[in-house]
Amino acid sequence: MKIHLVMLGKTRRREIQALMDDYLARVRRFADVQLSVLREDSSASLRRLTLDSAATVILLDDAGKPQTSAQFAKWLGETRDRGTREIAFLCGGAEGFPEALRRRASQKLALSSLTFSHELARAMLAEQLYRAFSILAGHPYPK
Repeated sequence: MKIHLVMLGKTRRREIQALMDDYLARVRRFADVQLSVLREDSSASLRRLTLDSAATVILLDDAGKPQTSAQFAKWLGETRDRGTREIAFLCGGAEGFPEALRRRASQKLALSSLTFSHELARAMLAEQLYRAFSILAGHPYPK
């Protein structure tokens, strides 16, 4: 299964980028990971974004469905086991994603009921993906 992370805008803080890179390297033990960073102020970069038409597209949104780590892992495992080839997570900037991409999402996911910077949300998503795959693999990390 391929995990495609679509980020709107750069992660400017080096320490957050390093944390995200570490967790994505860990996720790569379980799945192929692709990272697309789009310029926030460029409609051309949004038009160039190509997502597989069969991909499950998840929008990170504070109004999305909250889940525990165990629920997220269960959903990820069920989605993988149904033969889904690609899951794309849309993680916007401070202003979120344009409406055209928001409509493409089949689900909305809230990482927390608390508000976090979009950069920190990216690192949290990477960590939760690693945690979910670890849960599915019976790895001791999530304990």
